[in-house]
Order: sequence, then C-alpha cells, then structure tokens
Amino acid sequence: MFNIHGFQKMTMLDFPGKVACTAFTAGCNFRCPFCHNASLVTKINNDDIYSQEEIFDYLNKRKGILDGICITGGEPLLYDGVVDFIKKVRELGLLVKLDTNGSFPEKLEYLINNRLVDYVAMDIKNSKEKYAETIGLKEYDLSNVEKSVALLLEGKVEYEFRTTIVAEYHSTQDIVAIGEWIKGAKRYFLQNFVDSGNLIGCDMHAVSKEFMKELQIEAAKFVEKVELRGI
Repeated sequence: MFNIHGFQKMTMLDFPGKVACTAFTAGCNFRCPFCHNASLVTKINNDDIYSQEEIFDYLNKRKGILDGICITGGEPLLYDGVVDFIKKVRELGLLVKLDTNGSFPEKLEYLINNRLVDYVAMDIKNSKEKYAETIGLKEYDLSNVEKSVALLLEGKVEYEFRTTIVAEYHSTQDIVAIGEWIKGAKRYFLQNFVDSGNLIGCDMHAVSKEFMKELQIEAAKFVEKVELRGI
C-alpha cells in the first residue's frame, strides 16, 4: 500500500537545483508537536487520495519539463509500496528526492544501493538526549536514526541534514551536539519554525534571526556547508 494524500504539480524549491513536483504521503511514526503537516499525521482524510494512475499520467505529460519528483510526508518509508512507486518513476527517467526522518535505515539503504534515489533530505530533530521529547514520544530507541545518519555520511548519494528550530525545544548546546553527531556532513540546513496553523501541538514559537545566525556559526564548526531557511 502506498497512498498519496497531497500533490504539488511544480516546485522550484523542494529539490535543490531541479524543477520537480512533490508527492505527500500520510502517516508518521513520530508526533513532533511543531509538525506543520498535522493533516498528514494525526488528521488523515482517507477520502482525499490521488491515484497512482493520476500521478503517472501527469508525470508522462510533463516529460521534458520536470527533472524529478520529491517524495515527502508524513514519513514515506513507512510503506513498502514506496519502493515500487519509485521504480516506476525511474522508468520515466525522472530523478527522485526523498524526505525522511531516518527511522527506516534498511529501506533507505536499499534505495541508495540500488540507485533509486538521487537526493535524500533527513531531519535531525534534536540532540540525542532530547530526541524523544522533540518527536512527541515518551521514549525512543535512537539506533535506527543513528544508522541512517551513518549511512548518509558514507556519501553514496547526495544528501542534506536539516533541523527545524523551535524556541521551546532547541538551544545552542543542542545544535553543537548535533554538529558533533553529523561531523563531516556536506550540508546542514537550519530552518526557523513557522506556525502553519495546522500543527500537532500548540504554543510554539520561532526564534530570532540573530539566534539563527548564532546557531549557524556553531554548526559550521562541524559541517562543510551550513545554511539558514525561513529567516
């Protein structure tokens, strides 16, 4: 089973340097309070689904215009069907970018080793010590996320790590800890929290532009390229 609950027909932002469309899956094993896609995690409408026939009809019509497709969520790797979906996309000659929270390293490794993805964007939610709290769970075994981080650091596929900065959850010390964790990474993006009005939690806030720049300086001690988004 692999259902698509949202579809953006064209984006110049989601896939770095490419013209792409974006497919949104529903469902996630995390419950991050600051998640801006509650409708894809906790308030799923199963009557609002795009058929794969509809998606591939669009992709066929846009050959030569689109470079690729972004697959995001929710958490796309929750579903075994994502592999067959990506294989069909590949048959059209399109590039694939995958967004993931890193909790399914075996599937991620399969996709990378079989050259089924061209770019992976993985969320690093927080320092290891604060991970469970940040993803909205009482406890969480971080080993799968750690495996995914290590896998991407091998450099077999283009990738980025990214962290959404929320005033209530992230400190300078947390970003330093993340930097030490992903030391040697090619790219790390810090994204300022934006209240979409469709959150899982409530009473959360963005940080100042100045604080974001401070975090960038700290992260740059460990990562080759650190950039800011949402400021």
